[in-house]
Amino acid sequence: MRKAIKTFLFVLSVMTLLCIVSGCGDTEQNSASVPETDTNITDNNTESRVSENESIVNESNTDDSTEKNTDGENKSRILVAYFSATGTTKKVAETTANILSADLYEITPKEPYTDDDLDYGNSSSRTSIEMNDDSSRPEISGIVENMEDYDIVFLGYPIWWGEAPHIIYTFMESYDFSDKTIIPFCTSGGSGIGASAKNVHSSASDSGMWLDGDRLNGSSSRDDIVKWIDSLDLDVNVQ
Repeated sequence: MRKAIKTFLFVLSVMTLLCIVSGCGDTEQNSASVPETDTNITDNNTESRVSENESIVNESNTDDSTEKNTDGENKSRILVAYFSATGTTKKVAETTANILSADLYEITPKEPYTDDDLDYGNSSSRTSIEMNDDSSRPEISGIVENMEDYDIVFLGYPIWWGEAPHIIYTFMESYDFSDKTIIPFCTSGGSGIGASAKNVHSSASDSGMWLDGDRLNGSSSRDDIVKWIDSLDLDVNVQ
């Protein structure tokens, strides 16, 4: 009887062990069935899509940057030409050129003006003699070598005796402005541009489209000049 019990227990133990071993085998098989390879493929595809998207974004940013730079440049070639005896007009002209990213040309007299020449109270001073002689045309030192390349010309000068200095007439009579837009501006302590621009315009036989000029001064801020340029309704960009 005791031997039979031992035999039964032995058989039971063997069967239990076989069940346990069989169960462990199922568990490992289930673990092995997890699609690790598919997971790797999914990750690779994701990385590929991210890489492609980054490339598209970079190209887009580059194009946008190029367009902005192109839009920021003036398609029309602009020249700011000016005569300045005391530096006031020069300051306004330089600011205007900077705002428009334009070329700058100083109308320089071949014979520079001295303080005595600018003595408006002396009827014998050089400026008094020039301004009282309608035919006077002071010589200019240097030329604009590529005037034909410009579409727009800003013309700056001080007001002398209510008029533009006669060296401005010399400048206007030296070039062909027939295909250009001309915008005069003056500097003055109080006098407006008055008839000075019209008189300069009438002296130039080959003149294109003239816009109304305006008076600025040494105290005109950058914002003041930008507002003035905007009021001209030109197809230009300001910086």
